[in-house]
Amino acid sequence: MLLLLLTIVTALSLGSSGLSFGDVWHILWLSLPFNEGAASQYSTGQVAIVLQIRLSRVLLGALVGACLALAGVGFQGVLRNPLADPYTLGVASGSSVGAAFIILMGYQLLLGLWTIPIVAFATGIITLLGVIGLAHYKGSMQIQTLVLAGVIIQSFLGSFVSLMVSMSEGVVNEILFWIMGSIAMKSWEHVYLLVPFVLVALPILIFYGRVLNLLALGEREAAYLGVEVERSKLIVLIVCTLLTAAAVSVSGVIGFVGLVVPHLLRLIVGPDYRLLVPLSAFGGAIYMIAADTVARLALSPKELPLGVVTALIGAPIFTYLLVKRNRQEGGVGSL
Repeated sequence: MLLLLLTIVTALSLGSSGLSFGDVWHILWLSLPFNEGAASQYSTGQVAIVLQIRLSRVLLGALVGACLALAGVGFQGVLRNPLADPYTLGVASGSSVGAAFIILMGYQLLLGLWTIPIVAFATGIITLLGVIGLAHYKGSMQIQTLVLAGVIIQSFLGSFVSLMVSMSEGVVNEILFWIMGSIAMKSWEHVYLLVPFVLVALPILIFYGRVLNLLALGEREAAYLGVEVERSKLIVLIVCTLLTAAAVSVSGVIGFVGLVVPHLLRLIVGPDYRLLVPLSAFGGAIYMIAADTVARLALSPKELPLGVVTALIGAPIFTYLLVKRNRQEGGVGSL
């Protein structure tokens, strides 16, 4: 929590607008309800930079990171696969198809700012239903079948996204920018969109932390210990997919958050999901805010796509974790 607070303070204080550390926090202080207001001492543009751009962006980054990390740890628990991430079941591809289609057809402002998030969220959920339908057989879902169905759907829908990119001319950059992920040019409305998902999903996943611990022993063993296996898997999968679809609908496709954060936390607190779930929310928020700060400042005044930054940071970290584990177990990494 202290690290998250430090990350938020740093991200709010840094920018290319020329505002000093003192100015930023003086504006925030004066903007509190019991003060006289920042507008009396600072220009409208300075107040807008701090309150409407930086503060909303930092909070949105924290929420997107929390959603993806929570989804990642949930999928890893249900699928019993440490390489699972929020996009394993093809939700990102489903959301990308919806967003790319809306942009290609020129309908991105049909419902205002909400057009792309609503369509991307809906197509992501439809994708989940399709994957579950393919994997459901005789009242149960086999993990291998579920993962395979997700890979098939993801590849199939990914080809549609590539097709729409090749068909687009004037909007190709807009589609690619959305696919690469970013939280730039977002507003407080997007923050308000994600808050309910986190507030509802976090307690549910914390409640199922013990169940995920038992599922790690195997489905048959968990059933012997009183776990309603199929019902529990379905609930966790739906909750994690809702989190993923909500995050992707706002930010586009941002990888490695749900993959790297749970692994890092396992090195610190161990494999207990009762700790991993709540800490993943904090860890995802920290990772996303830090990555977005790098994306804003690395090539300022230009801005890097956030998905590119998370991959550049996450891939080396994940590679190091894999090599370290292999060396500890005497595997390939020790050669």
